[in-house]
Amino acid sequence: MNANNRTANPNAAIHLATVRLTIAAFFMAMNIVCSSFGIPVPGGHLYLCDAVISLAAILLNPFEAFVVGGIGSFLGDLFFYPLPMFVSLVTHGLQAVVISLIAHKTFKDHPRIAAGIGVSVGAIIMVVGYTLGKTFVYSTWETAVVKLPYEIAQGALGAILGMLLCFRCGIKKLFDRMTGGV
Repeated sequence: MNANNRTANPNAAIHLATVRLTIAAFFMAMNIVCSSFGIPVPGGHLYLCDAVISLAAILLNPFEAFVVGGIGSFLGDLFFYPLPMFVSLVTHGLQAVVISLIAHKTFKDHPRIAAGIGVSVGAIIMVVGYTLGKTFVYSTWETAVVKLPYEIAQGALGAILGMLLCFRCGIKKLFDRMTGGV
């Protein structure tokens, strides 16, 4: 059964919607978990939520990616560190949507290139968004600039890990098999 027949059949469409909802919920839970603790590095912490956001955004459509990236990060902050939760909602939500749009709408014959461009742009969005957001949250530009190297490292690490998990570890193939490539 091809993708067109699957969506024409109501039972298959419900099954596909259930699978996609479950996958998005799983990634959202992973985002919440990964935003709840950081890897200590000298002078700060690195969070792995960007790897989950990048991976999910490569695989999912823009709305699903926003739910995982924006709402998942918002909830993670709400539960564990509420001060920047709205910064996370906007920044990670925008990051996820842009990655998803680029990964799905550009270079259709070269999905790895499209995903690479997407996660690179997404990392830039994350760094700029958090730098501006921390200026607002902490009321000083200096505090935001001190954290800038950690934001850059987190964005780069998230982009690289997201790409590796997606294409090297076979998650993209598994996702396509579960969703029928839809």
